[in-house]
Amino acid sequence: MNPALTRFGDRMTHLTGVRAIMKDINETLRSGQGQGFINLSAGNPVILPEIEQLWRDCTADLLSSSDYGEVVCRYGSSQGYQPFIEAVLEDFNRRYGLNLSDRNILITPGSQFIYFIAANAFGGYTHDGKLKQIILPLSPDYTGYGGVPLIQESLKAYKPTINLNSTPHRFKYHPDFSQLEINEATGLVLFSRPCNPTGNVLTDEEVQKIAALATPYGVPVFVDSAYASPYPALNFAPMTPIFGENIIHCISLSKAGLPGERLGIAIGDERVIQALEAFQTNLCIHSSRYGQAIAARAIRSGALAEISAHVIRPYYQAKFAVLESALDEAMPKEIPWFLHLGEGAIFAWLWLQDLPITDYELYRSLKQVGVIPVPGEAFFPGLQEDWAHTRQCLRISLTATDEELETGMHRLATVVEQTYQHAAASAS
Repeated sequence: MNPALTRFGDRMTHLTGVRAIMKDINETLRSGQGQGFINLSAGNPVILPEIEQLWRDCTADLLSSSDYGEVVCRYGSSQGYQPFIEAVLEDFNRRYGLNLSDRNILITPGSQFIYFIAANAFGGYTHDGKLKQIILPLSPDYTGYGGVPLIQESLKAYKPTINLNSTPHRFKYHPDFSQLEINEATGLVLFSRPCNPTGNVLTDEEVQKIAALATPYGVPVFVDSAYASPYPALNFAPMTPIFGENIIHCISLSKAGLPGERLGIAIGDERVIQALEAFQTNLCIHSSRYGQAIAARAIRSGALAEISAHVIRPYYQAKFAVLESALDEAMPKEIPWFLHLGEGAIFAWLWLQDLPITDYELYRSLKQVGVIPVPGEAFFPGLQEDWAHTRQCLRISLTATDEELETGMHRLATVVEQTYQHAAASAS
């Protein structure tokens, strides 16, 4: 049978971004050749003993409680499991001095789901045929944003400014406010903070400026806080979650040890929350109540925030330091390589200025020496102009062991040096 796909069916059945390259990576790792590879592509968080024990303890408590049947054996509200909603609201109101009510929150099957329903509730064509755009104010950003709009042409990203740090071979992206446009044609704004893939953290002032640009047009600003405080607290640089009338603060518990339970949290203006909830009701009724029930226990006890700050964050911060040190030691100083400042998340982002080959060709060369990063071009969804920079970057996962990171960076340095030397020799 070969059923005909609709326009939306065709859109949603194509792999986008990293998911396309991951097919090649997974086939490599599953093949006989995959033995001995240093896999620096992984987005799965490391299963840390303390976090696994936390979820085991919360599960045991749920199993022994009278709530178990109500949680697992019944449907629930589309908004979410009430004890979980109350736990999150109490924690955020106390922690950040807020005055949120349960009208300001929605629980979804993962934060990716939030961006899908938001992109198609506020982006795309209106009743009168006008296109409402989904604006990514700073590119590169999370590759998954490329797959969320049903109307592909609604997605628009902006190039950043690139600031070279005073420390040699370091840099940082910033929004280019001289180019960024948010106007009556904008449906929503979306960005991650800390950023997957770069580890960039937009400053408080940058977030507030973006929100201020969107305010006159009634445009919601979705802040993807999957790596932010208070859980999983994967910000290495100090940062404050920003709340405001048009800001929708979006949380995921995936990097806090629950990726399999698909738990996303949207916090913001009740009119936006109501629209998202109605969309969710039509799609899937509600998120997993089991995951919400154990997460409610972890948040209410304070254990999740404690482990996030004192176990999860230090673990990945130490991994970044290992990678940073290995690159400084191994990479030739004369090559224009730049590591993005490590401000958060579970990845490092390497820019090879004037790379003589494409990022995908470099990825293939690195596979030949047993190292698998992710080519950077997939992390520029919505960028509508050709930019050589998009083909000069690699995302490197911090989930490997210290030894793998050190060995991998030395092998990478050798391949990069040979690549630049070969190009110089060919040119002469």
